[in-house]
Amino acid sequence: MVAMTAFAITVSGGTAAHAAPTEKELKKKIEVASEKLEDISEQFNKVRLDIKKTKADSVKLEASLKPAQAALDEAKAKVGTIATTEYMQGRTGPLTVIVSGDSENLMERLAFLEQIQRTNQQDIDTFSETTQSFADRKAALASTLKKQQAQSTELAATEKKYKTDLADLYEMRETVYGSPTEGGSGGSYTGKIPTIAGSAGVAVTFAFKQIGKPYGFGDAGPSSYDCSGLTSRSWQEAGKSLPHNAAAQYSATARISKADLKPGDLVFYRNNAHVAIYVGGGMIIDAPSAGRDVLHRTMNIMTPNGYGRVK
Repeated sequence: MVAMTAFAITVSGGTAAHAAPTEKELKKKIEVASEKLEDISEQFNKVRLDIKKTKADSVKLEASLKPAQAALDEAKAKVGTIATTEYMQGRTGPLTVIVSGDSENLMERLAFLEQIQRTNQQDIDTFSETTQSFADRKAALASTLKKQQAQSTELAATEKKYKTDLADLYEMRETVYGSPTEGGSGGSYTGKIPTIAGSAGVAVTFAFKQIGKPYGFGDAGPSSYDCSGLTSRSWQEAGKSLPHNAAAQYSATARISKADLKPGDLVFYRNNAHVAIYVGGGMIIDAPSAGRDVLHRTMNIMTPNGYGRVK
């Protein structure tokens, strides 16, 4: 528990007493700590998305190596044939054979020689290009796998930091509110759920049914949610796919104005670090922060920085 007693420090040989932070000051600290934790949560979500993409890239690169290897083997065989032929012919090469004898049809034979040389050069060029392509793909795969490992390390470090900071936040909440979490104090929604047509109605109805469930780090239900987990899961219920990250959801939705807001639209805050689903009447449903439950509240919790419509 955060210490509420006064402590003393020595200043210029004297002792100065410092009062414990007031309840108002602690509430401010809780707010700042909550936002910091949400930032960590959304960073965690972003890294998970990055890892998913990196894994998909590595699968594609791995698959592309098989045909690249086959093409390389074929090119090697052709170049090997050219080299063997040159070695076997020695000084009596194709030019000597073609131009020897009388001059009848000499031009035709020279044209044939040129065609052979072009074909050989084309095979050699193909071999060079195929070799480089295969090497590039192998290098890209190695780089992608290394990137994936770094991302996994970052993911683990992010989760560890979150857990450490969460413990500090819970201590402050315990001091101010007598409990580290709301513990369902808000309760589930018992009011009337608005009737909204189409997929937006499905998303909004789902969101209403999640009210009172706790905030969960990196969670997208069914028992707990973080902010982008709630919005992505609500729209998934309506058959639409949204990435599990607030900033990525901002990029994935169409920009609209506040005047154009309709139920089901997304409202973004804190430079896309927090997202909520708009449910009409100036109200949103969101997963606020660690220690709190999914809430139905005014959209004016803070100044929005943008609005998005699911495509």
